[in-house]
Amino acid sequence: LRKQARQLENELDLKLVSFSKLCTSYSSTRDGRRDRYSSDTTPLLNGSSQDRMFETMAVEIEQLLGKLTGINDKMAEYTNSAGVPSLNAALMHTLQRHRDILQDYTHEFHKTKANFLAIRERENLLGSVRKDIESYKSGSGVNNRRTELFLKEHEHLRNSDRLIEETISIAMATKENMTSQRGMLKSIQSKMNTLANRFPAVNSLIQRINLRKRRDSLILGGVIGVCTILLLLYAFH
Repeated sequence: LRKQARQLENELDLKLVSFSKLCTSYSSTRDGRRDRYSSDTTPLLNGSSQDRMFETMAVEIEQLLGKLTGINDKMAEYTNSAGVPSLNAALMHTLQRHRDILQDYTHEFHKTKANFLAIRERENLLGSVRKDIESYKSGSGVNNRRTELFLKEHEHLRNSDRLIEETISIAMATKENMTSQRGMLKSIQSKMNTLANRFPAVNSLIQRINLRKRRDSLILGGVIGVCTILLLLYAFH
């Protein structure tokens, strides 16, 4: 089983290297084509042969991964059925190493496949956009004029939407500020009421002091008036 696993691992390693080179060549070929044919009237070259090769290699690698998974499962069954503890430990170490290799190969395969699919999807999107541009430029003058008017109108609508959104955001910010200020004023008022209710003795003491000051002022004024009258009477007599 270990011999079969190593053989499958070697085959997978070679396949994955070729698979990675195929994806790299696909990307560089597409980039080179875009550099050489930057004109809008030049279509992208067809990469159907590379797509077929990609599909074939992906199927082969998936089959090899499935076979290697089966070999690892068989080794796991044999390890569980072995009777010597020391032999079990050695076999478990070997089995874990083969499982790690399988996991690395599986991760590398899925990563490379995802990158290839992303590149192909991007190229298909660019090809579709390029076709739309070509069809737009090949249209009549009236259609082009209508399209330009529609695009301008669409841009005006987008600008209006953006201004409305900015106005709404300003209004919402103003509302939040006013709400926070109202909460702050309510908090201050509640604190003042709490202080007034907490110290009623201070208020009564201040009132008593004010009453006593008024009374003292009245008494002093009366004494001064009586003294003034007595002085005037004494002066005239």
